[in-house]
Amino acid sequence: MNYVIGIDLGTSAVKIVLVNQAGEVVQEISKGYPLIHEKHGYSEQNPEDWVNQTIEGLSELIGNFDGNPKDIEGISFSGQMHGLVLLDKNHDVLRNAILWNDTRTTVECQDIYEMVGEERLLAITKNPALEGFTLPKILWVRKHEPEIFKKAAVFLLPKDYVRLKLTGKLHMEYSDAAGTLLLDVSKKEWSQEVCELLGLDVGICPPLVESFDEVGLIMPEIAEHTGLWASTRVFAGGADNACGAIGAGILEEGKTLCSIGTSGVVLSYEETAAKDFGGKVHYFNHGAPGAFYTMGVTLAAGYSLSWFKDVFAKNESFDELLGDVGSVPVGSNGLLFTPYLVGERTPHADAAIRGSFIGLDGSHVRKDFVRAVLEGITFSLNESIEIFRSSGKTIDSVISIGGGAKNSDWLQIQADIFNAKIVKLASEQGPAMGAAMLAAYGCRWFTTLKECGDQFLKVDKVYEPNPENVAKYQKLFEVYKDVYTHTKGLSGRLIDWGRQE
Repeated sequence: MNYVIGIDLGTSAVKIVLVNQAGEVVQEISKGYPLIHEKHGYSEQNPEDWVNQTIEGLSELIGNFDGNPKDIEGISFSGQMHGLVLLDKNHDVLRNAILWNDTRTTVECQDIYEMVGEERLLAITKNPALEGFTLPKILWVRKHEPEIFKKAAVFLLPKDYVRLKLTGKLHMEYSDAAGTLLLDVSKKEWSQEVCELLGLDVGICPPLVESFDEVGLIMPEIAEHTGLWASTRVFAGGADNACGAIGAGILEEGKTLCSIGTSGVVLSYEETAAKDFGGKVHYFNHGAPGAFYTMGVTLAAGYSLSWFKDVFAKNESFDELLGDVGSVPVGSNGLLFTPYLVGERTPHADAAIRGSFIGLDGSHVRKDFVRAVLEGITFSLNESIEIFRSSGKTIDSVISIGGGAKNSDWLQIQADIFNAKIVKLASEQGPAMGAAMLAAYGCRWFTTLKECGDQFLKVDKVYEPNPENVAKYQKLFEVYKDVYTHTKGLSGRLIDWGRQE
């Protein structure tokens, strides 16, 4: 039996899965690492923590493997998008990585629009200038840390740095490059025009490859440390959302995904880059050959639930916290939650908006709050589905992965709010499985990624929308959409209080 490894470099941990040729997950390892929040709005990590934990995870996996490491044919990667890793000419890290959920770059986003133009930026990169993207981070370092920036020779995204440290080879693939605001998404090349308008040397951008391209072998010293075979082939991999889509079988027109992790996304397959959403949703290169995907983002999806648990139920498990939500009626007895804990992305690109509970009275108990959090997260994701449907897309079935696929009550809430069948996969490994599938495809186990998906992915259960609940949620959704408008000004007036030292 032959095997592949998928490595998913997440925001809080690296997840490593060992998958055999039947698509069975033989082993799963997770290794955590800390976030660094030095100031309000700052979110950073030490890239060496990623590398060390990945190597330790691989060592543990091989140590527990009762087969021959030589039978592990390939490794590929998934990783958190947009994060900036600046390297000098020796490929040494110059500063902590600035992550996707860092919001310090509002001024730099305005600078991009002034120097490039909003319409021109959308025409080239297919995406608006948002704080989470990589380019504003580069401009921030240039402005605020000029001595560091002078030493910068190249930038990478998080998973690309880990791959560099395992192979000694430096690359970036298209699905992650599309999230930098420096890639011409249609032409699949770095935009010389954007770089020139912003006074950047295009040479700071790394060589580009396809997600399924073989980019090197495991270096001997890494092989010796981990127990991997030195001839293990390494493939480029993809952005976490692209890999999440691959790992959920979003590999043909009409397929849609809802992924709820720290952030949440609604993602839909696109055959071409020709559609125009006017920047309302993201438009990225897929990890699948020649394909693209459109995506709406809720910044604090699973984070909203984990925040609530940490603050109000720290010593309970998620199962205990969610145990009573099925007994709470649709609408949480008149309590509404907006998940704007770290700002919002879709449809409101607003780093200053803040979350809220609306409708609270003395009759509400904790389980009402818990269900309201689940409903609020799902309402936010439904705003992306509404954008897709308004563009002519038919969305009658959605594959749900991540934390939102682990609770049956939440899956039914998704079915009722989305007014679509919700499909739960039998073995849901998310982006890590997508990375493993890219390795399997790269190793030529299958002629297409879709063929790989057909072999690896099986449906566990389908949740049908309840027409009565759908009607209730459609009315409540209209109230939910009004909350942003009515709280935007209040959030702006309160935000400075939250920043006081």
